[in-house]
Amino acid sequence: MKKNDSIESNQKGITMIALTITIILLFILSGIAIYSGKDTIRRANLEELKTNMLLIQTKAREFVENASFDLGIDPQNATEEMRANAQNELNGEDKGTLVEEGDPIESELLSIGISQNDIDNGNVYKLTTQNLENMGIKDVESNDTDGWYVIVYDITNTTAEIYNTIGYEGKYSLTDLEQLEL
Repeated sequence: MKKNDSIESNQKGITMIALTITIILLFILSGIAIYSGKDTIRRANLEELKTNMLLIQTKAREFVENASFDLGIDPQNATEEMRANAQNELNGEDKGTLVEEGDPIESELLSIGISQNDIDNGNVYKLTTQNLENMGIKDVESNDTDGWYVIVYDITNTTAEIYNTIGYEGKYSLTDLEQLEL
């Protein structure tokens, strides 16, 4: 009997406590990995949205600078013909669709911070995926599913603000997104 007792006492195995501690450590490590993975994906999505909006803004600035040039040196004293020429600079196949009062997207634009005054004054343009491709911006979707990209022009001040209707964490304009800290 002494021989059997000594064999059993020499057998070593994993105890229930060691197994439990190992499993808990694995859960903690997997939780950390999942959290940092989600954070990395979140940051990548924000950076992709900002990059797309910056590309659109670069092209939109070209359009608004041409329009502002048509207003002349003193935009306040521009003639109706000069104003019409400036507005025509913003119209075109690759420049988006003018959003007018009663447009189906109007209420959505108002809810994300675009003013009724900008819509009424003809400063707001909705971009389709095809418009973006015509601008040279490939593989960027602009639609109901992925969010519409919208440009709000200010010809007098030569600015163009870019919006996305889905946005990111309640921020829809490029200006607001650039202020987010991650």
